[in-house]
Amino acid sequence: MKAITIPQPGGPEALVWAEVPDPEPGPGEVIVDVRASGVNRADLLQRQGHYPPPPGASAYPGLECSGVITEVGSEVAGWAVGQQVCALLSGGGYAERVAVPAGQLLPVPACDSVDAAGLPEVACTVWSNLVQVGRLSAGDTLLVHGGGSGIGTFAVQLGAALGATVVTTARAAKHSRLRELGASHPIDYREQDFVEEVRRVTDGRGADVILDIMGASYLGRNVSALATGGRLVVIGMQGGRKAELDLGALLTKRATVAATSLRSRPIAEKTEIVQGVRDEVWPLIEAGRVRPVVDRRLPMTKAAEAHRLVESNDHFGKVLLTLG
Repeated sequence: MKAITIPQPGGPEALVWAEVPDPEPGPGEVIVDVRASGVNRADLLQRQGHYPPPPGASAYPGLECSGVITEVGSEVAGWAVGQQVCALLSGGGYAERVAVPAGQLLPVPACDSVDAAGLPEVACTVWSNLVQVGRLSAGDTLLVHGGGSGIGTFAVQLGAALGATVVTTARAAKHSRLRELGASHPIDYREQDFVEEVRRVTDGRGADVILDIMGASYLGRNVSALATGGRLVVIGMQGGRKAELDLGALLTKRATVAATSLRSRPIAEKTEIVQGVRDEVWPLIEAGRVRPVVDRRLPMTKAAEAHRLVESNDHFGKVLLTLG
């Protein structure tokens, strides 16, 4: 088969479409012939040499895909050759075929099967962090940073579907589309202070849950924007790794700071998250309350162009790489 390889870390030009060995299914795995794969920030970091795949994972980038099952391992139950699926991966989605633990498969919901490639990573990340970690519930105020990203567009929709008031930071050009997805209060982070804006729209109370992709550069201001008892969940470090935390402010608010990642979790934990998404998020997609938001599709051979687009932050929603 062919896959996008990274012979040497570097810029987008480091991505090379090359012949590689076909994957073989383990006892609890299936082989999926890939139709499309979603592009995620983690793929860019891997290309740069900053985010190697976990032990035992495919060396090729790609943390989610959609396609058709073509082989089934000996200990797999409930899945069969010919089924259309999408899958959460530890790597390998930028390829013609990929081996997937059966517990990380999801049926294609009520959407285009190519667009479904952009669902597993964002759905599992957002649901696990907003619901499992952030304990988001109806009536809460949710602040989503980077609302125009793949993660952001999904978090805005899921938060609104769960009955939260959604505040989000994004460039002004993306605000109208974010309102259509359910954001009540988009904030232009380049022109407005999001702490002041959150306080304004909550009458000074603050956000109950903050989903943050920035990390260090936003840490202090995120704590300032939290409500009493609020939960800050950090899932990215686009603004750096290290910052000073005012524990006094955290104690005064009886607030929580949590940081999570998905890729390196054991298969059992990923299986539990995938099952939760299937039980609680897939019905929202079937009902039309949440949908994949796709900026554009590009051929797999144009992975470098896709990475440049994601790095530019000019996209809205997911960028997908397609085969066939």
